Amino acid sequence: MSPASRAPLTAPFLSPVTRPSTVDLIARELRDAIYSGALRVGSPIREVEIAGQLGVSRGPFREAAQRLVQEGLLTATPGRGLSVVTIGRERIPALYAARTSVETTAARLAVATASAADVAAVRTAYRALVEAGDSQDARRIGDADLNLHWALVAASGNPWLLRWMTTLIVEVRVASFTVSDEYAVRADSAASHEEIVLRLEERDADALVAALTTNLTEAVARLTAPQEADVETLEEPHPVPPPRLDPIEPSGLI
Repeated sequence: MSPASRAPLTAPFLSPVTRPSTVDLIARELRDAIYSGALRVGSPIREVEIAGQLGVSRGPFREAAQRLVQEGLLTATPGRGLSVVTIGRERIPALYAARTSVETTAARLAVATASAADVAAVRTAYRALVEAGDSQDARRIGDADLNLHWALVAASGNPWLLRWMTTLIVEVRVASFTVSDEYAVRADSAASHEEIVLRLEERDADALVAALTTNLTEAVARLTAPQEADVETLEEPHPVPPPRLDPIEPSGLI
């Protein structure tokens, strides 16, 4: 990951903090590495190696790793240490039930309280999804798709919902990496999200919740039984991740 990749705070990152601690920065790097596939699902976390690559000491690295264990993104196995979690098909309905709960709750809050700027941010995220769809790049489409949902939750103004959504988005990506050797997205992803944005702009809470629920229910079907889903998809083989993570810049602690 290049230093430039850390600049914009979009999904799956948490809201910016004024003075992030070393642990905050390490946790963010690990979370992003799991989301991007640089740390592969099921792969071991080699503490000495990764801490060295990030240029941090083992104490704060362990604390950051334990934070991700609590989030459910890393798993601890006695005698084997830490590894990136895997999420198989049997767990996807429960994962998406949690995601639906968070997103629909956020949607009702956003309809009631979101500012014009908040709603405009969701529209901007949708435009990015449209542009990604035109590129036919599965990874870019997937990133833009998840970022739109993240922007919708952010529009609720509720920091707890946003924190949970941040973890859920990474888990959704983990599930996609776990169940298939290819990362697949809907070819019509932009069109399938248009109603979500329109209903938010109309401040129609019930219709927005219905649109979100349909969108997420269809996602479960594609992930659990892709051969039965009557939706055209774009696939991208799992990328070969970079062998190293770049050091965390000291300027991030100033």
